[in-house]
Amino acid sequence: MQQYKTVQREACDEFVEQRSRFIGYVRPVTTEEEALAFVNEKKKQHWDARHNVYAYVLREGGIQRCSDDGEPHGTAGVPVLDVILKSGVTDVAVVVTRYFGGILLGAGGLVRAYTKGAGIALEAGEIILMKSCHICQISCDYNQYGRISSLIPSCGGVVDDTGFAADVTMTFHIPPEQYGTFTKQLADLTCGSITAEILGEDYFSM
Repeated sequence: MQQYKTVQREACDEFVEQRSRFIGYVRPVTTEEEALAFVNEKKKQHWDARHNVYAYVLREGGIQRCSDDGEPHGTAGVPVLDVILKSGVTDVAVVVTRYFGGILLGAGGLVRAYTKGAGIALEAGEIILMKSCHICQISCDYNQYGRISSLIPSCGGVVDDTGFAADVTMTFHIPPEQYGTFTKQLADLTCGSITAEILGEDYFSM
């Protein structure tokens, strides 16, 4: 997988429907343990709520789980999971808490409410695109530093760390499809005296 969508941050939002209070929570997660810890945290926080419905989707193992938490079957957990899947996000957990307001919403009303709760949670968490990138490192002298540090972003890279010692060492990430252009321009800029070393691969928000 060269890219995927997830949420940038943990967030929440809420609304009231027929006197029932719905609170949608979202958190980026990477394992089932993290997802369940988030669910249990919200259940503990809202121990007095009628329902804490949840769903999560993970890249690792293609895991998809959901729970109605006492709501009629198929009216809560599945709608939350559907919102996640239709948004195309993964490595994410969503909890929609309901404080019952005394008015029954019916099956259709519940589906709409939990769909809305999941949707506003994802929106609050901000959906971002994560791309697989090369993690690279370059060492150069101080005379070359300014030009090379400008070249990296101009070719689509992002400098993550810079160390200043006898030479300057820059660690940066860049999408693989732009690495070739960067290395060519780097060779032209430095007459072939400086090369970039690929240290590994990871996903970054681009």
